[in-house]
Amino acid sequence: MSGISEGGPREYADIVGRLATEFAGVHGSDTVTRCVSAAHHGAKDVTGQATPDLVERIARKHLHVLALVATERR
Repeated sequence: MSGISEGGPREYADIVGRLATEFAGVHGSDTVTRCVSAAHHGAKDVTGQATPDLVERIARKHLHVLALVATERR
């Protein structure tokens, strides 16, 4: 994950792992990684910081919404 797990805080790699497990069978690990990265950048833009807790909460919300949209399209 560019900018987060490579040289970034270990917590973000842990977040990707937890969310990949939570959303296994729903989203691939690449989607989870992109959501965590987007959450990281969004939190930095809006609040000026990206705590691991905030990044995880935002990424989880994004993944839930993506799953809901995918379900509605079927």
